[in-house]
Amino acid sequence: MKVHLFLILLFSSLISRAQFLEFKDPKAVNPQAWDIVKKPANFSFIDTEFSLSKSTPPSSSQQILTWNAKAWKNETIHTQLAFWGTTDFQTIQLSASPLTSDQATISADHIQIHPITYVLSDLPGDLKNGCGINVKLDSILVADRIDNSQSFVYQRKETRPIWLSIAIPKNTSAGLYNGKVYVNTGSKEIALDYTVQVASHTLPDADEWSYHLDLWQNPYSVARHHEVEPFSTAHFEKLTPHIKLLADAGQKSITATLIYDPWNGQTYDKYDAMIKWVKAKDGSWRFDYSVFDTWVAFMQNQGIDKFINCYSMIPWNLSFYYFDELSDKMEVLKAKPGEEAYEKHWLPFLIDFAAHLKQKGWFEKTTIAMDERPMKDMLAAINIIKKADPDFKISLAGTYHEELAFELIDYCITLGENMPTEILEKRKSLGYNTTAYTCCSEIFPNTFTNSGYSESVWLAWNSVERGFDGYLRWAYDCWNATPDQDTRYGSWLSGDTYLIYPDNTTSIRFERLREGIQDAEKIKIIREYLHKAKREDDLEKLNKLISTFNNKDIKQELIPKQVKDGKSFLNSL
Repeated sequence: MKVHLFLILLFSSLISRAQFLEFKDPKAVNPQAWDIVKKPANFSFIDTEFSLSKSTPPSSSQQILTWNAKAWKNETIHTQLAFWGTTDFQTIQLSASPLTSDQATISADHIQIHPITYVLSDLPGDLKNGCGINVKLDSILVADRIDNSQSFVYQRKETRPIWLSIAIPKNTSAGLYNGKVYVNTGSKEIALDYTVQVASHTLPDADEWSYHLDLWQNPYSVARHHEVEPFSTAHFEKLTPHIKLLADAGQKSITATLIYDPWNGQTYDKYDAMIKWVKAKDGSWRFDYSVFDTWVAFMQNQGIDKFINCYSMIPWNLSFYYFDELSDKMEVLKAKPGEEAYEKHWLPFLIDFAAHLKQKGWFEKTTIAMDERPMKDMLAAINIIKKADPDFKISLAGTYHEELAFELIDYCITLGENMPTEILEKRKSLGYNTTAYTCCSEIFPNTFTNSGYSESVWLAWNSVERGFDGYLRWAYDCWNATPDQDTRYGSWLSGDTYLIYPDNTTSIRFERLREGIQDAEKIKIIREYLHKAKREDDLEKLNKLISTFNNKDIKQELIPKQVKDGKSFLNSL
């Protein structure tokens, strides 16, 4: 009864279109703003730095007459448009022409144009931290979810954002290309012109990028949302395009769980153990790796195979579940690092796990992964790991600890921290991976649905400025009950738990993060190019510009211009 009542209340508060379900805008309609809209149908390029308002027409300052873009070969570029008007339309159809130059054509197959839907978000207000929020925040609709359709039903006096994405083929000839995008209302077609200047530089394929992206995956969330058995054929059918989207952004790490619920139920869908722990009647242990093996093999087949990060020896609730053949049921051990019971539980597993990984050929890329815990607990766990096999790799996402700097092959520290230059350089010489992360702690820059769109790009530039290998974020896909409509969950700022939407549906946040990663790869290539060409003045200018993307005294209001200026100079080289 409660479930039915919830659904009734939910959908009664939604506005139903032929394709979209969106919450009503908490922001009241401004009749005066619509009074000055004279045309029944309007179409324009729009500033890509901030979300449009569903209930307000774009201001003249937001509208851009045309779009003149620059791109490398094999780069994906994008921008935002909007449709608004004073008349209802049953169907608005979106389309794009090929891009043509004097000598070549980029076919329309490489051009995607889709409506963007609004999701419910919140505003941080005066919060200094987005974790453990215990005050009521104002709600807002933001444009983030990029729908996979190419048409929509339009209700008058609403602004519908639109996403234009162009994947420049690797074999494209350099030059200036002209194209058009169209909206067709059924009675009228409106066209907008734009240009793309394709440079002679070529961006490598995503699987060749060196930038280390680590967005934690939750396959259990995908299974629950689609109502399929975890790791069944139906589950992998849903996962394949979903994970391909991640691989195409340069993802390097596989998220695997050694135990049940390592994060104490903080997500809507708890992570299950990918390894079955069984305690025999004689007290010995055996382990079933079938789910773990299936998951890892699947992810590697999608091109994600640098690290297999296995969580966690130190779960938040220090509870360890296993099947006991003597009692014929699931049991739970509560034990702390440093206690005898803890070592007796973990050491047999780690010895067996190391042997299994070596047999599979995965040992060298597997890490026993942790997130921040008390130092004494982490050191106790590391001691057991090394006792099981001295060559085991370890990773940590947490604060910087000098005593751990050379214990961790994969070390991710907070955005606000620095790693001493000599430590970072030595880690590089050892082939170790060093990244930074944001979580709910940083109000900005971040990837919340209330974050400015440029902040996702800024984060990748910051990685370059610090000399780090990349960026980590939880999570890629920890969806809530209604992820397509409401991005709020738990006591964190909205959008904290996922970057993409169900059914292989991307977001502005995710696309702009990928844009920043492309920039990082371009910077690496351009630095080498300028050095070889002895263009030291331009190299110095580029490095000086990159130095402004540091993690000290960040001004949120300056990020859009900072990103725009950085990209403009990079694309001029």
